[in-house]
Amino acid sequence: MTSLQMPKERLSFYNLNATRVIATILGVFVGLFSGVNHGFFEVLQGNKPTGGFYIYAIGEAQRFWPLAGEGAFTLIPNFLVTGIVSMIVGVAIVIWSIWFLPTRHGRTVFLGLFILSFLVGGGIGQIFFFIPAWAFATRMNKPLNWWRKVLPRSTWPFLSRLWVVTLVLAIICMLVGLETAIFGLFPGLTDPVSIEDTAMLFVYLSATLCVVSFIAGFGHELQRMEQNDKKEVSCG
Repeated sequence: MTSLQMPKERLSFYNLNATRVIATILGVFVGLFSGVNHGFFEVLQGNKPTGGFYIYAIGEAQRFWPLAGEGAFTLIPNFLVTGIVSMIVGVAIVIWSIWFLPTRHGRTVFLGLFILSFLVGGGIGQIFFFIPAWAFATRMNKPLNWWRKVLPRSTWPFLSRLWVVTLVLAIICMLVGLETAIFGLFPGLTDPVSIEDTAMLFVYLSATLCVVSFIAGFGHELQRMEQNDKKEVSCG
């Protein structure tokens, strides 16, 4: 029985739509840690004016270390209101990413929600994630003809295994960067400038790994499409 089930498990993995999985996970994380995270700290600053379009989500009274700030842009001139709206949009991004991304206008709304999040205090750093996530998500369920030319067929099996690894590493780096930026805690570092630089380094590394994961995901998709084509031919 076990030997008969193994191919099915392997087949279920290869049948995953890597582009959708990666875009969904990024949408959930960015929705939570940009919209909801920034919004929470903005709400903590209370019912007071922002004093401008550029704000720091973390106010002086909420800082865990001197350089904590979480820069953001907002069109709403009130910390409490922009925080509430930011959290609502963040939750909407999470819901849309999970259930509605593959729909006809799913990717357009996906981009629109991220732009709205940016405009209502969801943070500036999310730009490094939502633009690539949207761009790659537009290739969901597409023939990937250009990528078929760019990625040699011999690389598809390797890329098919790589996308999960790089996605996990991207999430880990994102979490480390966020923790360092918010709490200012990183092993062996005490200088605030060094801590800030380290936090940004992990954010950039996470964004880079996300792009690598998407490219590897395309390799997975190409292999999956080829396998499905072979199945159709054999069944025919």
